[in-house]
Amino acid sequence: MNNMQILIVEDEKKIAQILVDYLERDGFLTTVIHDGAEALAAIKDNEPALVILDLMLPNKDGVSICRELRQFSNVPVVMVTARVDEIDRLVGLEIGADDYVCKPFLPREVVARVKSILRRVQHAEDTPSERQEYRGIKLFADRFLCRAQGKDVELTPVEFRLLQTLMAHPGRVYSRESLMGSSYPDHRIVSDRTIDSHIKNLRKKLTDAMDTEDLIHSIYGVGYKLE
Repeated sequence: MNNMQILIVEDEKKIAQILVDYLERDGFLTTVIHDGAEALAAIKDNEPALVILDLMLPNKDGVSICRELRQFSNVPVVMVTARVDEIDRLVGLEIGADDYVCKPFLPREVVARVKSILRRVQHAEDTPSERQEYRGIKLFADRFLCRAQGKDVELTPVEFRLLQTLMAHPGRVYSRESLMGSSYPDHRIVSDRTIDSHIKNLRKKLTDAMDTEDLIHSIYGVGYKLE
C-alpha cells in the first residue's frame, strides 16, 4: 500500500496533521484540504486511493460532499464526526460512505481502518470479472456496476454487497445477521434498523429503475429474500 494517495478533508489543522503524521509513517502519501468547498475539485485533481472526510466543514459539509462525490466516483470514503447524534445516519451509510470514525479517535485506529478498506478494494480489483444476472438485474462486481433493465443504478457499497448476496441464491431467505456479515466485511456491529434502511433504499432504487413490483420481500421476524 506504499505510495497510495490519501486525501484528508479536515478543517481542524491539528487533527489533520496528526492524521498526516501517522499515515505517512505507514508509507502513504497525503494531501490536506481544510475547506469543504474545495474538496470535490481536489478529489478530481488528485484521484486519491481513499478520502478521509470530516462531517462538519466550512462552506460545504461532508454529507453534501459525499453525495455529490458518488455521482462521479466510487473512491472509498471514511467519514469523521464528533456528533454522536449523526452516528445512526452514518452507520446507515445512506450517503455512500464506506466507514466512519468518531472524534476523539486513536490515529492508529484510523490508519487500521484505511488499510482494511484498501485491502478490500484491492482484493475486489484482483478478483476475476464476476457477473450476476436475475430478472433484468445485472451486477458486474469488477466494475461495481448495477444495471436494471438496461439502466445504470447507482448503489452505495453496502447496497451493492446486499444485492450481490440476495442474487446469489434467489428465493433463499437471508437473516438480518447474515446480511450484516456479507455487507460489512470488517464485522462491525450494526443494528437491524441499519439493514432495514439499506434494504428500503435498495428497493426504491430498483423499483424506480425497473418500473415494476418490488423484487425484495420481507419475511416477518426472519429477514429478506429476492423473489
